Amino acid sequence: MSFFHDLGLAQPILKALEAAGYDTPTPIQQQSIPPLLQGRDLCGIAQTGTGKTAAFALPSLHHFATKPKARQQYSCRMLVLSPTRELAAQIAESFRTYGKFLGLKIDCVFGGVPIFSQKKRLAGGVDILVATPGRLIDLIEQRAITLKDVEIFVLDEADQMMDLGFIHALKRIDQLLPKQRQTLFFSATMPKAIAELGNRFLNNPVRVSVAPAATTAERVEQFVTFVEQREKQTLLTLKLKSEDIDRALVFTRTKHGADRVVRGLAGAGIQAAAIHGNKSQGQRTAALQAFRDGKIKILVATDIAARGIDVPGVSHVFNFELPNVPEQYVHRIGRTARAGREGVAMSFVAGDERGYMKDIERLTGVRAMTLGLPEGFRAAVAALPPPIADKKPQQSRGGRGGGHPGGGRSNYAGKKLGGNNGGIGRNGETRQRTPTPQGGWSPAVGPRDDAQAARERMPTADRAFAARKESRRDPGAPPRNYGPKKSGPGKYRNAVKRAG
Repeated sequence: MSFFHDLGLAQPILKALEAAGYDTPTPIQQQSIPPLLQGRDLCGIAQTGTGKTAAFALPSLHHFATKPKARQQYSCRMLVLSPTRELAAQIAESFRTYGKFLGLKIDCVFGGVPIFSQKKRLAGGVDILVATPGRLIDLIEQRAITLKDVEIFVLDEADQMMDLGFIHALKRIDQLLPKQRQTLFFSATMPKAIAELGNRFLNNPVRVSVAPAATTAERVEQFVTFVEQREKQTLLTLKLKSEDIDRALVFTRTKHGADRVVRGLAGAGIQAAAIHGNKSQGQRTAALQAFRDGKIKILVATDIAARGIDVPGVSHVFNFELPNVPEQYVHRIGRTARAGREGVAMSFVAGDERGYMKDIERLTGVRAMTLGLPEGFRAAVAALPPPIADKKPQQSRGGRGGGHPGGGRSNYAGKKLGGNNGGIGRNGETRQRTPTPQGGWSPAVGPRDDAQAARERMPTADRAFAARKESRRDPGAPPRNYGPKKSGPGKYRNAVKRAG
């Protein structure tokens, strides 16, 4: 067994590791740190949760400890690119932990927050900058940062970068980096497209792999339950109430789906929070912190947030919906069984998701154990309200104004909604329209006539004008022709004139 002090790291780094309670490196760290201390480029393949961050952070900090240099304005000596905000913040915090006795300036920039304060912090230069690609490009375009002084470049979670469509941003960043640099390339999976991306950045790299590409953690027990889509919420509720759960992550494919799951759990008395791209950065940070602190035990997330969730003690991962990209499954269940612990991954598979499950099993080489439905499940499903018919609201022939019989719109339940002259009348009665001898349509309910109906819809000022006009009119005189109806505020007055 080797220890960190056997790897030749600088004394301040060893002191920080001891303070953090770390003494034994993981396999990826044992294989990566020696060649990185020699200045070699590296391509690392390791499943999530194996200690990749320390694998590139520790030798990089050793470089700063042994080769100090003054900071330059609007510049950085090391650049780390991360696909998500949460992962970027997590990496920066790891650098601060391991380098607490080195006096380095470490900063983290990402989108979703004001850019002005980030530009102000970068003005004096930083030693280590952790960034997401989009915000880094914004800062470069606004001349808030230059990459000409970068000595070490790290591309973390490269496969997720590709999934999120950052390839063009990465190619542009590559053109701005100096040719003479040390490059570290890490990915949990290594399909052909990722390997080609690595060849673009790396120069004669050392290749390190602690697990075959796209394999899942051995300590994760994987289960699958086949269930209808509309029954998944009930199944999840029963599982959360019956399982011995320390902390659980629930994954959905869409942002709105995550919010629906949280609302469903709240209705069952289970406190949960959602984290996804539609949440503000403050909401995402607060939800993740509450999950870390144990204030909430259930966190519902989408795949885009999966890589930034490094929380110890996650005992269960629930795939409420299977990912349509098989590699995402690896990253999802990698949130549990971290740091040598055991974990449980449960997938709820509807009929249209069976193909996704086959793709996942083909990729990972692991067949999940099938679990039956829990006791009481059928009774709980039977108590659910009937599903709402999936059809669009119907527009009547009368159109929005409801000028024909049955005018107005209908909702999903078929209840009539009021148009301008049709639909539901005052006090909720349905106002049926009947033809008049003059060829128009009049209400059959109550003593209203067309003039009265028009008055009820007009503003107060126009109503007073109509009352004055009617008081001066000779009851025996024939109706006047006031010309075509106007648009704008005067339309109410003209409606009264034509009807009266």
